[in-house]
Amino acid sequence: MATTLAPVDSREVVRCDQCHLVQFRTYNNLCRRCRTSLDEDIPEPILTQPLPVAEPETTNRSEVQVAKATRGLRLRAGLSQRQLALRMGVPRTYVSKIENEKATPTLSSLARLAAALEVSVPDLLRECGPNREAEVNELMADPFVAELVEFTSKLNAMQLSSVLAQVRDMVSHPRRVS
Repeated sequence: MATTLAPVDSREVVRCDQCHLVQFRTYNNLCRRCRTSLDEDIPEPILTQPLPVAEPETTNRSEVQVAKATRGLRLRAGLSQRQLALRMGVPRTYVSKIENEKATPTLSSLARLAAALEVSVPDLLRECGPNREAEVNELMADPFVAELVEFTSKLNAMQLSSVLAQVRDMVSHPRRVS
């Protein structure tokens, strides 16, 4: 492989990438000093199967819908986008981008958004997220889970972590009962 420098007369001047000798291109395209090819090695393309592109699921119930919640709370408060932006201290276009799902607010923006809408951040996120009340009620209907919840509130973080590690160990290494 060689690097083309500048044409002199009608012959091409090249530099060997192996030994760095500057020379005229030879008829056999081999370097005069190290005898390596002066032709550029063009790598063969690697053919792979294209990966299927997953379409974003718009009906995902676990997805947080900041855009809908922002628009809903803003309209409920009787504010325009401009008024909300002034309260947040951001450009009106930023509020528009949030409501049209073109921008995702940072944590600090979420805090300013909640303050501007006169709600707490948890209330804003609760408004954004799906209603999990049915799922919680279904879990609490299980007598084991209901009894477990009663004790978990009395454990500290280290104890909860230990219980969780033991449960994981029991699942991954089941013991045989004879």
